[in-house]
Amino acid sequence: MSSPVATQPSSQPSPPGAGAPAAPARQQRSLVSRVLARPEVGALAAAIAVFLFFYAAAPTFRSLPAASTYLYASATIGIVAVGVALLMIGGEFDLSAGVAVTTAALTAAMLCYQLSLNVWVGVVVSLVVALAIGFLNGWLVVRTGIPSFLVTLSTFFVLQGLNLGVTRLITGAVATPNINQLDGFDSARAVFASDVNLGLITLNITILWWALFVAVGTWVLLRTRVGNWIFASGGNEASARAVGVPVRKVKIGLFMAVGFLAWFLGMHLLMNFSTVQAGIGVGNEFVYIIAAVVGGALLTGGYGSAVGSALGALIFGMTTQGIVFAGWDPNWFRTFLGVMLLLAVLVNLYVKNYAARRK
Repeated sequence: MSSPVATQPSSQPSPPGAGAPAAPARQQRSLVSRVLARPEVGALAAAIAVFLFFYAAAPTFRSLPAASTYLYASATIGIVAVGVALLMIGGEFDLSAGVAVTTAALTAAMLCYQLSLNVWVGVVVSLVVALAIGFLNGWLVVRTGIPSFLVTLSTFFVLQGLNLGVTRLITGAVATPNINQLDGFDSARAVFASDVNLGLITLNITILWWALFVAVGTWVLLRTRVGNWIFASGGNEASARAVGVPVRKVKIGLFMAVGFLAWFLGMHLLMNFSTVQAGIGVGNEFVYIIAAVVGGALLTGGYGSAVGSALGALIFGMTTQGIVFAGWDPNWFRTFLGVMLLLAVLVNLYVKNYAARRK
């Protein structure tokens, strides 16, 4: 009977890491998941649907001049909506953006007309005023801790009163005098309100400026450290502070960016019409916010995109002009706004949750 063979311990060393548990492989997300995770996906689908709807319902909508018209209408919303979207991603609101546009235009017009100054002097002074308003809003929010909703709502009422009161005090009317005969008006109009012939189509220069602002906003959000700071500040302010993000500076800078874009739109309105009504702009702040939300920005902050705000503004522009081209009652537009806002929030929430579940 043979004896069992004893098992000898191996003298060879174990391979490195043989006794350690294998590290889990990094799971790659599918292309569909990555696409659906983009904030502007819902807005893109909605923009395509709106375009196809009016393309079928209104024959005039199909022409290139019509495209120029609704793109211009979109630009007058989208320029400020870019800044509002970035501010919302940073976790704040600005309810004074609509009247700030008017304040900038009124400042430039009355200063130049009353003192017989070159129009460019008014342009520069109004820029300083607009940036100061943005800085004050941001400083009050970060210094006092009062929600930006309340701070900028107060600014809204202050600016609305000043726009009407000061204009009537100085001019005796609710509109500024015509400034198209002042020095520098033609060159300023060329920058802010001229038409650009692209061959097949003639576009107002604000459309090109809008595209530039969207490109810059996208670059800042996705390719710079400041963009990371904006997302962090809106996503979790306490955590952002803990890792060294200058949250206060970021928020003040975002409010000033909204002020800058409000100033730019104000200059366009002034140079395009040569005069400004003191009461315009009221209510536009909600249009800017809705455009940002339709474009995928969350009301809670930390999520959104500049491209999404542009798509939201494009939906507005196509709808306002499409209703006119179709010959429908424009009073239905407000109803459309409410329905579109609710649907956009629901669709964006669904898409975001679906993308988070899908691997």
